Amino acid sequence: MYFITAFGLLLMCMSIIMIVNPGYWSNGIISFSKNRYFHWFEVMSRLICGVAFVLLRGSTPYDKLILSMGYLFIGVGFGLLMMGSSKHRKFAVWSAHKFKSTFRPAGIVSLIFSLFLIYASMINVFSN
Repeated sequence: MYFITAFGLLLMCMSIIMIVNPGYWSNGIISFSKNRYFHWFEVMSRLICGVAFVLLRGSTPYDKLILSMGYLFIGVGFGLLMMGSSKHRKFAVWSAHKFKSTFRPAGIVSLIFSLFLIYASMINVFSN
């Protein structure tokens, strides 16, 4: 439950950055993709989040949605693993340029979803 809340809070912070300064977000993706650990960090963070969401799905009233998100994270993690580091880096840079104008609206949607995740993970705490 607290992992999902923390994930929601982190997502909220990233969403706000996307909304306030999409250029900063785009440049951040490009800069981060240049790090040696970029690919493995991306793969492992998705796999860890995926497994956590699958295991913690029962702590929210939206267990099927959380389970689906977990499987999506795991699928993306394995997809990135199969893609390989160099293609992943190229995709990150390409998408940072290509979708720069989409980051603000995507950030708004992401912010709303982060609030939902926080609500979904904390509803049982406040209902008791």
